[in-house]
Amino acid sequence: MRSAREGARQGTPRNGVASYRAHPNRLLEVVLDTLDAAKAEDVAVIDLKGKTSIGDSMVIASGRSQRHVGAVADHLIKKLKDEGFGRGRVEGLPQCDWVLIDAGDVIVHVFRPEVREFYNLEKMWSAHRPMERLAI
Repeated sequence: MRSAREGARQGTPRNGVASYRAHPNRLLEVVLDTLDAAKAEDVAVIDLKGKTSIGDSMVIASGRSQRHVGAVADHLIKKLKDEGFGRGRVEGLPQCDWVLIDAGDVIVHVFRPEVREFYNLEKMWSAHRPMERLAI
């Protein structure tokens, strides 16, 4: 697991337009900056490269209440669209206990603290892959 800001900044293109292909970490940077602006708590970044093909990074954050979780998720969804990343797939927004935002290469989970503790995704995804069995 890495700190939320470690390796996320790549700079801005000369023309000021975000280019995902030119700056592959731009999506992660937008997600982290937006979570910070929305006052999300305990933000963690998990590098998924080599663990799964669902994305490159997983970001896990907490909101103080259902209302805060919903507000953080809404803010992030709007920012992703405004920055040209489109509208990701969203699950759990009506209940706001756990909102999942699939932004492509970055998967974002926003939890209420009790729900985050129960599922403990950091532990599950931070574990190293077990060695593959050899067929004999």
